[in-house]
Amino acid sequence: MRLMSSEDGWDDIMKYAELGNTGIRVSRICVGGMSFGEPSEDFHKWTLGREATRDMIGMCFENGVNFIDTANGYSHGTSEKFIGYALKELEIPREDIVLASKVYYNEGKLSRKAILREIDMTLERLGTDYLDLYQIHRFDYDTPIEETMETLNELVESGKVRAIGASAMYGYQFHNMQTAAEMNGWTKFSTMQNHYNLLYREDERELIPICRQYGVSLIPYSPLAGGHLTHTGWTSESMRSSTDKVLADKYDRAKDNDLLIIDRVHELSVRYGVSMSQISLAWHFAKGVTAPIVGGTKKSHMVEAIASTELRLSEDDVKYLEEPYAPHEIVGAL
Repeated sequence: MRLMSSEDGWDDIMKYAELGNTGIRVSRICVGGMSFGEPSEDFHKWTLGREATRDMIGMCFENGVNFIDTANGYSHGTSEKFIGYALKELEIPREDIVLASKVYYNEGKLSRKAILREIDMTLERLGTDYLDLYQIHRFDYDTPIEETMETLNELVESGKVRAIGASAMYGYQFHNMQTAAEMNGWTKFSTMQNHYNLLYREDERELIPICRQYGVSLIPYSPLAGGHLTHTGWTSESMRSSTDKVLADKYDRAKDNDLLIIDRVHELSVRYGVSMSQISLAWHFAKGVTAPIVGGTKKSHMVEAIASTELRLSEDDVKYLEEPYAPHEIVGAL
């Protein structure tokens, strides 16, 4: 592993990249909006309030991060509200920020009626008249693919959305949706926000190769496995570690295998004098990920994430980190 330098021409590549073929350029780190919003018993207790959200976004923007991802359901809509408030208070020009949100966990899921209703509510909460990227949060078994893709295409044609993306699903589902768009001349997905990290690599079997086939950018969620890849052992003293039931459901079943990988991440971090999160995120860049979505609740979390864009793991490093991995149960796709 070594630091990037301007001499090898990697500076621009490692800091910014294009989403698919959209012409939309984003920082190689995306700020995860699930960390923002009013804490609640029925969503997450560990999210940042309005002022802390503003401060976090301000710090990230000052350090070149221009990409923010959220969803209509995060903290019951208050994630979008707090992000909108932050952008207004910080007086960040709209054209200087790339805003992404998602639709699915709402009444009607991905029906035409639901999408048209939810996009307007999302835009209002964010305080903008368009989204740079609108993503379907999951695959909807109850709505015809054609209905969903045609409606998303209408949003692009109307100017409410610049590009569309998908999130965790099975490879055949993503392929079928792309095929439907191709056959009807509709806008295709440009991004995939899938569950992908050193502790969960099941999408390498089918979904990721399909994304490569279509020139789709990977912007995975949980790149640090909910914090497991940032410290030794399994748990930490953070509120998220002790209260997040979703996190436990994602990873606890494969704990024994995953601890072997965590040990190797720690070993490399000590060897190279960087944090475990930097090693874990650098692995994403080595795998061709465009922008991992990092949900930090402390500024130090995002500082380390930003620093990871300056690292490049060797092929031997990547092999060493991946070697202990064993197949996992599917987590993410419904």
